[in-house]
Amino acid sequence: MTTLADAWSWLTTSAHWSGENGIGHRLAEHLFLTVVCLAVSCAIALPVALVLGHLGKGGALAVNLSNVGRAVPTFAVLVLLLLSPIGSYGQWPTIIALVLFAMPPLLTNAYVGMRGVDPDVVRAARGMGMTGRQTLTLVEVPLALPLILTGVRIAAVQLVATATVAALAGGGGLGRIITAGFNLASTPQVVAGACLVAVLALLVEGVFEGVQRLAPAGGRGSGP
Repeated sequence: MTTLADAWSWLTTSAHWSGENGIGHRLAEHLFLTVVCLAVSCAIALPVALVLGHLGKGGALAVNLSNVGRAVPTFAVLVLLLLSPIGSYGQWPTIIALVLFAMPPLLTNAYVGMRGVDPDVVRAARGMGMTGRQTLTLVEVPLALPLILTGVRIAAVQLVATATVAALAGGGGLGRIITAGFNLASTPQVVAGACLVAVLALLVEGVFEGVQRLAPAGGRGSGP
């Protein structure tokens, strides 16, 4: 209990919230990194998953390959990138590592959602004269939206938790609070930083849950 009390005292000290190394600045860095990586991951994974799910070809291979990526620790990928020529390009090693980490749930959920659309509905849409693109955008995607949003939510929460590795590469974010605590042998600071990451992940989870509840009827649902 003493450690938790000390961590609370550290968090409620106003001096720890201001300045370049303060909680406010580190939180902004963490959110920025998370949003950028999530946007890049969605831009890459979702179109691939939607097209493969629509065509019904090659999706299993893509999903299996993305799941293999889950077995490779993000930290290991980051270290390899830092040792490569990419390592000299600022935040790019961290961004690439996090994007690779976020893609599996996006790709898997979107593909499974597309393949789970009732074939009779798809055939009916085609029978009405809809083109492939119209069937994809007006029928399949809206029906698959619950699983698509679930994949985005999972990826976002995972990114919030994993973005702490940016500190190991000299980047910003809440991970810097934790690493600074280790360097100072300050257990309360380490615990405080970990609590901040956990609370932020829960808040992001809550935001996406709210988005799914407020979405149109076709986009509601929670997937597996």
